[in-house]
Amino acid sequence: MKQRHKGFTLIELMAVIVILGILTTIVAVNVAPFLQRAEYEKARTDIAQIEKALETYRFQHYSYPTTDQGIDALIKAPEGIKNKNLYPRDGYISSIPIDPWGNDYLYLFPGQFSKFDVYSLGADGRPGGDGEDADIGNWDEK
Repeated sequence: MKQRHKGFTLIELMAVIVILGILTTIVAVNVAPFLQRAEYEKARTDIAQIEKALETYRFQHYSYPTTDQGIDALIKAPEGIKNKNLYPRDGYISSIPIDPWGNDYLYLFPGQFSKFDVYSLGADGRPGGDGEDADIGNWDEK
């Protein structure tokens, strides 16, 4: 009697690998737009949080931080602040968030597009761009 070895043939394994590759491609193509949208929404939420902290800072100190002081003025009292006793012990926000692409948010006062600008340079980290490389700022439509 012949002994039969149990197992898969090379053709069967190749068919399974091809099917898994096709399924992976379909999932990746369908999920990618949602990931881009999530990154955009995270940036919008971070910018809104920084905006609120800047408004609270202005309310208590009668001016926004200068561009040189930057948004770091929201976590640590800057030098020469007028009302140091009004500055919260823990700052106006607990930490400055990093944009979804691993870069710092940028701040300008006075701003080019509004009273102050808080923005991210997008995925490419350079001014301008389209799609996920586009700049996202507090001047965007809400």
